[in-house]
Amino acid sequence: MKDFLKKIWDRKYIVCYAIPFILMDIIIKTLFFKNRVFPIWLPSSWLFSLLFIAFFGIIIFTCRGIIRNIIYWILFVVFFVMMLTNGIYYYKTDYFFNFSLIKMTNEGSEYIWDTIINTPWLFYLESLAILIIAICVSFTLKKVGKIKIKYFLISIVVFVGLHIAIPIIVLNPNDNSHWQTKWNIYNNCTDANQSIELSGLYEYSFRNFYVSLLKGKEELTNEQSAKLRHYYEKTEKNNHNKYTGIFKNKNIIFLQLEGMDSWLLNKKDTPYLYKLKQKSIDFKNHFSMYTGGGSTFNSELAANTGFVQPLSTNDFACWYYTHTYKNTMAQIFKQKRYRVDSFHMNSPDIYFRGLNYKNWGYDNYYGLKERVKNNNICYGLDRELILQNVFSKKMFSKDKKFVDYIITYTPHMPFNLSSEVFKILTKEKYGSKKKNLSEEDFVRMAASETDYMVKLLMEELKKNKLYNDTVIVAYADHYLYELNDKSILKKYKETNNGLINHTPFFIWSSNIEEKKVDKVTMQANVLPTVLNLFGIDYDKNYYVGEDALDDKYEGIAFFPDYSWYDGNVYVKDKHVMNKGKISKEELHRKEKKVNSMIEKNDLTMKYDYFGTLKTNK
Repeated sequence: MKDFLKKIWDRKYIVCYAIPFILMDIIIKTLFFKNRVFPIWLPSSWLFSLLFIAFFGIIIFTCRGIIRNIIYWILFVVFFVMMLTNGIYYYKTDYFFNFSLIKMTNEGSEYIWDTIINTPWLFYLESLAILIIAICVSFTLKKVGKIKIKYFLISIVVFVGLHIAIPIIVLNPNDNSHWQTKWNIYNNCTDANQSIELSGLYEYSFRNFYVSLLKGKEELTNEQSAKLRHYYEKTEKNNHNKYTGIFKNKNIIFLQLEGMDSWLLNKKDTPYLYKLKQKSIDFKNHFSMYTGGGSTFNSELAANTGFVQPLSTNDFACWYYTHTYKNTMAQIFKQKRYRVDSFHMNSPDIYFRGLNYKNWGYDNYYGLKERVKNNNICYGLDRELILQNVFSKKMFSKDKKFVDYIITYTPHMPFNLSSEVFKILTKEKYGSKKKNLSEEDFVRMAASETDYMVKLLMEELKKNKLYNDTVIVAYADHYLYELNDKSILKKYKETNNGLINHTPFFIWSSNIEEKKVDKVTMQANVLPTVLNLFGIDYDKNYYVGEDALDDKYEGIAFFPDYSWYDGNVYVKDKHVMNKGKISKEELHRKEKKVNSMIEKNDLTMKYDYFGTLKTNK
C-alpha cells in the first residue's frame, strides 16, 4: 500500500496540465450565465470538455523533453486565443465568435481595436491569471513520465468512440419535432451561444471551424423538397383592403436607418424623423431581427426579397448573391417602369452589395466612397449622401418614376473621439470647449446627424417638386447592439430577451392619413406591405411575411433563438416567458405557424429553391 501511494504521489503533477484548460472552458461557459437557454450542468457540455482535456493530456505526455512543452504551448495558445476571441466578441455583441465571420473581415476590421479596448478589464484579468497558471504548469510537465505509444493509440480509439457516442446519447439526433432541436444546434452550429452551451469551448471550436470553413454544401432531400412544394404549389393573391393602391404610381424612398434604436427617435435628438413618424403609418410594435453578424444586410435582404437570414445555418445573408429570387422589390417595380437604385457610403464589396443588388434586379448600387473620391469628405457623415451632387442628381432625377434605397451610416461604432465623425460633430456642437462626453452623448449626436440628413432629403424633395409625389418607407436595420455600455439600453428597453430587437418602422407620404398600427411586425413584413400600398398584386406564398395592414394579418415576429412574440405573449422553447395569457390550443397553433414560417424561409434560402425550379425547367 505504501508503494502504491508513493506511486500516486509521484504522478501528482500529471493533472496540473489540465488546470488552465478547465479554467478557460469554465470562463466561457459562465460568461453569459444569465442568458443561458440550457442549464449550466448540461451533460454534453462537460463530457465534451473533459474528453478533449483528457485527450490533450495524452498527446502532451506521449512526448518527452522540449517537444512536450512545445505541444503543450501550441494547444494552450490556440485555445487561449479562442477564449479571448469568444469573450471579446461576446462582450460586444452578446454572441460568441463564429468562424464564418472570417469571410466578412472587411466589414468589421476598422472596429476591432475599439472592441478590444472596451472589453471589461475583469475578463482580461481572468485571462492573465490563466496565462500565469499555464506558465507555472509548464515547469511541472517534465516531472511526469512518458506514456507508452500503445496507450496513445488506444486513447485515440476511445476518444473517437466517445466523441461519436456523446451527441447520440445526450442530444437525441432522432428528435425532428422542430428546427431548433439540440441535435440541429450542435450539428450545424446554428446558434453560437447555444452551441457552446451544448458543446463547451473545445468541441464548439473544432466543430464550428469545420462547419463554417470546411463542410461542403448540403443537398436538398426528398422530404425537404416535398415540404417546399407544399409551401409553393398553391397560388394565393394578396387581399385587397382600404390601403390597397393609395400610393399607386408614386416614387418611393426606402430609408434604412443604421442603428436607429427605438429610444433614439424622439423630439430632441431626431425632430425631423420624429415629425415624419407622427404623420405616418406607424408600426409601433416592429422588430428588426439581430442575427449576430451581418444584421444590417439582413434587413436589406428582408426588405428586398421578403426573406431573412436562415436560422438553421451559420451562413450570413450576404452570401446568397448567386441565388435566384422571385418577385424581389426591384424586379416588381422595374416591371412597372421604375428606375431602381441603391445609395450608401460603403463600396460594393462590403457585404458583397454590388453582387447582391445586381442579383436582386437593381439598375445600380452606388457607393459614395467609390463614386466620390475627395479627401475633404468625411464618409461617415450621413449628410454627404445628400450634399454630394453626384448622388443627389441620381436620387432625384425626374426622367421616370424611381425607387431609391438609401442606407444611412453615422450611428455606427466606435462612439468616441477616436472616430473622425465624432471629432467633427463634437466640434460643431460644442466648439473648442472640452466636454466630458459619455457614450450615450456620442450616440445621440450620431442620431442627430442622420436626422440632419433626413432634413436635407426633405428639402431636396421640395426643391425638385417631388415632395407630394414621394413615399418614404423608414425602418432601422437593428437595435444599437454596438454599444460598449450595455446599461444604456437597459434604461430604455427590455434587454433580456428577443424584445430587445424593438425598432422603428413607419411609412410617410405628404397626404397620408396618420395611423398607429399595434400589430407586431418584423422585417419580412416590409415588402408585402409596401406592394399592397402601391396597388401591386402579388402571390402571398412567395414571401415569409404578410401585408401588415391586412385585417386578416395576425401580428407575429420571430427571433434567431426561435423565440417569438405576438404582442401578447413572448414564447421561448414553448414556454411563455412574460405575464401574457394564452390557451394551450392557441399556443400550439401559433407555435406551429412560427415553425412553418421559419422552415419555409430556411429551406428556400439554404437550398436556393427558386434556382432549383429554374434549373429543372
